[in-house]
Amino acid sequence: GKTAAANIDPIEKKPLYHFLPHTKAFSIGTEGCNMKCSWCQNWRISQSPEPDKAVNGRNLPPEDVVEQALNNNCESIAYTYTEPTIFLEYALDTMKIAHKKDLKNVWVSNGYMTKETLAEIIPYLDAANIDYKGPAELYKKYTGSRLEPIKENLKYLYQAGVHLEVTTLVIPDLNDKKDQLEEIAQFIADELGSNVAWHVSRFYPGWKMQDRSRTPIETIKMAKSIGEKAGLKYVHMGNV
Repeated sequence: GKTAAANIDPIEKKPLYHFLPHTKAFSIGTEGCNMKCSWCQNWRISQSPEPDKAVNGRNLPPEDVVEQALNNNCESIAYTYTEPTIFLEYALDTMKIAHKKDLKNVWVSNGYMTKETLAEIIPYLDAANIDYKGPAELYKKYTGSRLEPIKENLKYLYQAGVHLEVTTLVIPDLNDKKDQLEEIAQFIADELGSNVAWHVSRFYPGWKMQDRSRTPIETIKMAKSIGEKAGLKYVHMGNV
């Protein structure tokens, strides 16, 4: 229950463009993540704490999270900034109270969790933005995780009726090739549906990839075109 970050954000910042547009989300996150993405923008909190160090953050009980969301005229609570799977118990306690108060619950997640986790949260989960980062070898080499469970979880969430949007951070020389982007777009179109929005975002140097250049805007435009050719109705360019 120690919140490392708590802010009021526009829902579009999650990014969710087709769920409660033009509303505010009370956003919380704790330290920690179950991935080690070399490009992480929030690495200072996602890659903490050390095993022998105290957990940083301020105590913000679930009841207080909901109260602050209501007091600030937010229509949803977003579990974000790091990986909500890491603070599952805290998130779930908050989600149950929010659900009773007619607040919507939103997860911004890498999608790397067990089916047991999904079974716990789905009764209270209204929307999610899930990362699809790229090919299997990228996950193995740069994140310490695996792609296949994430693809299965995306299908599981979609079939459960959770509002779903997908984000891909397009990184030079890692996942910016035409065939790599086509594979992601085709998966969304074939397995999730043409109405699922795909956010293709521009990379900026971060954490262990400070020396890598920003993604050319032309590459992001190419990704948008690839998504549209795959039949996706909503392809949004981010960080441009």
